Amino acid sequence: MSEKIPVTVLTGYLGAGKTTLLNRILTEDHGKKFAVIVNEFGEAGIDGDLIVGADEEIFEMNNGCICCTVRGDLIRILDGLMKRKGKFDAIIVETTGLADPAPVAQTFFVDQDVGDATRLDAVVTVTDAKWLKDRLKDAPEAKNQIAFADVIVLNKTDLVTAEELADVEAAIRAINPYAKLHKAERANVDIAALLDRKAFDLDRILDIEPDFLEAGHHHHHAEDVRSISLTVAGDVDPEKFMPWINDLTQIQGPNILRSKGILAFKNEPRRFVFQGVHMILDGDLQRDWKDGETRESRLVFIGRNLNENELRRGFEACAA
Repeated sequence: MSEKIPVTVLTGYLGAGKTTLLNRILTEDHGKKFAVIVNEFGEAGIDGDLIVGADEEIFEMNNGCICCTVRGDLIRILDGLMKRKGKFDAIIVETTGLADPAPVAQTFFVDQDVGDATRLDAVVTVTDAKWLKDRLKDAPEAKNQIAFADVIVLNKTDLVTAEELADVEAAIRAINPYAKLHKAERANVDIAALLDRKAFDLDRILDIEPDFLEAGHHHHHAEDVRSISLTVAGDVDPEKFMPWINDLTQIQGPNILRSKGILAFKNEPRRFVFQGVHMILDGDLQRDWKDGETRESRLVFIGRNLNENELRRGFEACAA
């Protein structure tokens, strides 16, 4: 019998740094080739465009959360990958920030064909040192992601004091005392500590969820969280965009769980990639726009009580 392909499920709440960690995995010189499955919350995802590993095969699922409506898609993609065994060494599944990892992990045990060909190596959960304690109060997904983790990356440690860091680590340990925990800034973790760990512990998971291996596991998202995707056809003016996004996130930051975008700035040959969590923003110029690539500007907001018309008017007013 041929060896099963290891699968790493990469999860973590909105804005914790999953895509940053994935890019680190894909760009380091480790000699391995990965198939990557990316799931994004929202109808017009941009995460696939934010992944930098040009040689990797990226499969996107944007029609719903991987743990709910698109699990059938996940199984179909995995089945397709199995027919191309030998073309890659391992599979990485990046979930949405709102995914409960339990039904995702369950897929590898309750689907016979998937279970025969693959091995769930580990659930790796990225957490945000700055915001995790708030999310543990209002987002049950954040707690589940920690509870199911075999490996936890406590990210953005540079944004908190030593006392706050000890506090958030204690909160994690109260939920999951077993997972290996790595502290990181910008997801700078030794990749060998994350992949091919043979860390997934079914017995421990059955202690947490005795019905884990039963079919029909279902999960409900917080219904007040929604995703809004906006597009401006063409360039935006950074002199208009920067003040607008700064003001917006300072005023509405508590409701904006996550923001991200790829922008075409006028007179700029490179793409501007923008990331935000609440009122903390980060962005820089990355690769050149390619020949034939449509210069357009896209933003995604995920949060509560978002006014789509107001956001759309504000973004469109930034057009160059």
